[in-house]
Amino acid sequence: MSADEVTVTVCPDGPLLLRGPARLLGVDGSEVDHDRSVIALCRCGRSRLKPLCDGSHRLARFKDAATPEQMAHVLAHATPLPADESDDAA
Repeated sequence: MSADEVTVTVCPDGPLLLRGPARLLGVDGSEVDHDRSVIALCRCGRSRLKPLCDGSHRLARFKDAATPEQMAHVLAHATPLPADESDDAA
C-alpha cells in the first residue's frame, strides 16, 4: 500500500477500518482535523460517537459476516444477495 492510498477493511462483526490519509468531513462539509492513520467507523449503529466506533458492537453482539461475495453483489446490483434455495428448505 502506498503512503497516499486509502483502504477500507470490513472487520468481522465490527467496524470499518479506514486506513490512509483520509479526510474526515462533518455533516456541514467542514474538515475534522485528526492525526490518525486508522479510523474505525461504526457499522452496528449503536456507537455514541457516530460515525466513529466506540466498541458498542461487542455489547450489542453485532453480527455481520459481510462476505466478499455479498459485498460484490450489492455493489453491482444495489440489492441484497438472493437467499439460496437451500436456505428456503431449512
